[in-house]
Amino acid sequence: MTIRSLFLASTLLATLSAPAIAQRALPTAVTPDPAVAAIRDKALQDDVAYDIVSGLTTEIGPRPDGSPAEERARQWALVKLKALGFQNVRIEPYELKNVWIRGVETAEVVAPFPQPLRLTALGNSGATPAKGLTLPVVYFPSFNDLLLAPAGSLKGKIAFVSNAMQPTQDGSSYGSQGGARFLGPNVASTKGAAAIVIRSIGTDHGRGPHAGTTNFAPGVTPIPAAALSVADAENLERMFKTGKSVSLHLTLTPTVVPSRTSGNVVAEVPGSDPTAGIVLIGGHLDSWDLGTGAIDDGAGVAITAAAAKLMMAAGTPRRTIRVVWFGDEETGGFGGEAYAKAHANEQHTIASESDFGADRVWRFNANLPDSAKPVVDRLAVALAPIGVVRGSDKAHGGTDVEPTLALGGGGIDLNQSGLRYFDYHHTPEDTLDLIDPAQLRQNVAAWATMLAVVANAPETIGPVRAKQ
Repeated sequence: MTIRSLFLASTLLATLSAPAIAQRALPTAVTPDPAVAAIRDKALQDDVAYDIVSGLTTEIGPRPDGSPAEERARQWALVKLKALGFQNVRIEPYELKNVWIRGVETAEVVAPFPQPLRLTALGNSGATPAKGLTLPVVYFPSFNDLLLAPAGSLKGKIAFVSNAMQPTQDGSSYGSQGGARFLGPNVASTKGAAAIVIRSIGTDHGRGPHAGTTNFAPGVTPIPAAALSVADAENLERMFKTGKSVSLHLTLTPTVVPSRTSGNVVAEVPGSDPTAGIVLIGGHLDSWDLGTGAIDDGAGVAITAAAAKLMMAAGTPRRTIRVVWFGDEETGGFGGEAYAKAHANEQHTIASESDFGADRVWRFNANLPDSAKPVVDRLAVALAPIGVVRGSDKAHGGTDVEPTLALGGGGIDLNQSGLRYFDYHHTPEDTLDLIDPAQLRQNVAAWATMLAVVANAPETIGPVRAKQ
């Protein structure tokens, strides 16, 4: 491009853009708060979060819902949070119904090319006979193809759904492709399938399968359901492309325990103004059993607790900061439901959770009343120096805090990068080595900044919605 053409192009662009710029409202001028900046910058040098997630994964390891390991994790958390200086530390128990327990899980191709496959049973999967079952397989390239299958067409067969998931920064592909796991087994059962295997809902190409829960509607018979590793699903696809018939031998022997006691671990940084409401933050203490639950969600409980500890060290906040390490998120969000029920009459200013790994926070979204707009403006200015931009969507929380948000009060989401999260989500590779200490510190800085702004804000925050 010549200098003249470059000049003409830039002039045209400026002319075309002028009306749009003129119509855009100027951002509110905000003077940065040095006290908030000091807490944020201190967090960038703080390793409390890494110490927490290292201890949890090393001393406890995987923490399946309703398991003895999850009970040990609660006791470990009680000691840890007290040692960190939190007040009112306690376990709030609740009953967990129909605890699903993994059993034997094996699969092998019987024909046309005999070989073993790597897979894991989905939570709430039904069981095969103890010796397994051997049946022909029907291939569906996508979940939509399974939906199109005629009623009764899968009788005496194993369904195989192999939709592929692509990485996205915001993790949206989990929602668009996850239906194969969330709903696929239910659909396959209604069409007569004896069992179903799916390509793991993940963005990797390895041999570690991705665990996760599925659900069957009332009246629908739970069938054996498992996730193949992505590499094994791709291999199975290639077998179908040869034009030969494929048969599998599948063995899944999960069991269900009617009831066990579970609980949420709660800790607080008491505020100076009891009428100003509670700032609820946290993550979930439970994990799937294939890895050690480092990014899902050891990181989340560590990030939020470390941020709250920094606030504790800075002095007494106006609002009480309540840290909750929720139980039993993975199999249905039962910890979040129990918390909301137990604390329904308390005023929650905001509710926020960290449950998307430990990579950098890149964006935040808020859902606060108009009266709290200055809070969001101050937060945007305070987060900008660590690379966090202000989003245009409303915060929606996550599984653990959604029941509390439904009661009223506001939400703030601190969105982490999901570009590599689903390479490891619910896999045997979810271990401490995935966590980059520098990115973990940036997460703590983002959360500490949010707490410093929100917990001390003079404005009234919430409710966003009236209580039901």
